[in-house]
Amino acid sequence: MDNESLPPSPPLPDSSKARVPVARPLASDWSPDQRLTEVTMKESGAIQRARHIENERNVAINDLLLGNRFCLEDAPARGPYKLCLEVPDAQRLHLLVTDAEEHTHLVNMSLRPYRALIKDYFIICESYFNAIRTLSPGQIETIDMARRGLHDEGSQLMRDALGGTIGLDKATARRLFTLVCVLHIRA
Repeated sequence: MDNESLPPSPPLPDSSKARVPVARPLASDWSPDQRLTEVTMKESGAIQRARHIENERNVAINDLLLGNRFCLEDAPARGPYKLCLEVPDAQRLHLLVTDAEEHTHLVNMSLRPYRALIKDYFIICESYFNAIRTLSPGQIETIDMARRGLHDEGSQLMRDALGGTIGLDKATARRLFTLVCVLHIRA
């Protein structure tokens, strides 16, 4: 086939107008400093949660610190990073990211897409913790599969919402979703 029979190529977008999406690093592209070394949660007042909820929170934070992939994609900042999560109201999540040079970057994320998912996640988790005491292993596994499915959905929503701003791997997004759910528990 000669070049004359090919259709013309579409014009390239004007680079001054087009926003080029930032590609998330591949697992092999992550550098050792693209990680979290500290994770805190800013909460108003003294909140006492059920023991199993506090355990979920502590496990998520410990797992995050043991292994995570995290980077600011839209800033020249360098890691490692410190992260503080805050839900100032029912509509927003603030991610306060402090880079290696002690500059703090505020990333706002809407929680509106998560409302139903968080509610369903709480219901499933409560069912799971009740099932452990009374149901057969097969029934517990069914509930746990539903819980993992909601967890995966929440973590993917988070990765999509933060894409282009914060780069996360799947495991890091799952643990952050757990912490966002914990921040919604008021008692």
